[in-house]
Amino acid sequence: MDKKKMGRPTDNPKPYKIGVKLDQEAKDILDAYCEQESVSVMEAARRGIKRLKPDLKKK
Repeated sequence: MDKKKMGRPTDNPKPYKIGVKLDQEAKDILDAYCEQESVSVMEAARRGIKRLKPDLKKK
């Protein structure tokens, strides 16, 4: 029988994966934000990406 991977059920799955290279200043800012807000690096990245939404031009 095939066994499926079972994870925690979620209402907001995150199937997309990206990789990012940062300079030292960006890494320091990210680390400080994560410590201050007690969030993971990925959560901080998601928050940063969502802050870009108002800058999108309407088509």
